[in-house]
Amino acid sequence: MSAPAILVRTGEVARLVLNRPAKKNALTQEMWQLLPRLLMEAAEDRSVKLLLVEGAGGCFSAGADIAEFETAYSTREKTAAYAADIAAATDGLAAFPKPTIAVIRGVCVGGGLGVALACDLRFCADDSRLGVTPAKLGIIYPLGDTKRLVQAVGPSAAKDLLYSGRLMDAAEALAKGLADRVVPAAELDAVVEEYAATLCANSQWTHRISKRMVGLILSGQTVESRETRDMFLDAVEAPDFQEGRRAFVGKRKPAFPWS
Repeated sequence: MSAPAILVRTGEVARLVLNRPAKKNALTQEMWQLLPRLLMEAAEDRSVKLLLVEGAGGCFSAGADIAEFETAYSTREKTAAYAADIAAATDGLAAFPKPTIAVIRGVCVGGGLGVALACDLRFCADDSRLGVTPAKLGIIYPLGDTKRLVQAVGPSAAKDLLYSGRLMDAAEALAKGLADRVVPAAELDAVVEEYAATLCANSQWTHRISKRMVGLILSGQTVESRETRDMFLDAVEAPDFQEGRRAFVGKRKPAFPWS
């Protein structure tokens, strides 16, 4: 039997694939526990510049596997352990140091949307559907997932989705800020591939330090600090900026050395 989540490397791009297509990639506790290990592999692989997260079989994920709920939530202790596994996976993805893109086809709901929200960007097929469904189960969305939902769509739209549990189409997801790009389903792979090539050609130093900077802002930092000043000063002194300057003056494409 193949693993329920796999990491596939193709050149400078790694794909983290939710791999239970027969169950619409519903996330089991085993999968939640596996994701941090796969993320560590991709983070430590210096050849990987970008991580794509997607589901096998034309569906992103139908959410957490409800078939496990009777066991996972059978005691307060088991509930806490299950919640910790989910948080380790989604928080780990949110903290992943390299750019991440959720490539969304089909349904992306509940815990599946939590995974997508932990990515930097969400590219959707135009026939995909997204939603947050805890109100239909009498449970709540975890704090980390709720925070990322609010950051993506704002508090009132987040409440609408949390209260109603309704699914929205890709066009509405784009309008609300939940999706970053929506394209015809047949063109999604090509669009992602082209965008990935653009990111891989750019400075990885800039990507990773910019991601840290955005994280500080989202955590509430509003004024310059020693850390953020050093980020800028370090970048100016780094080989990537030296190469970028020389390439600009020489009217050629840069070959950034840092990875």
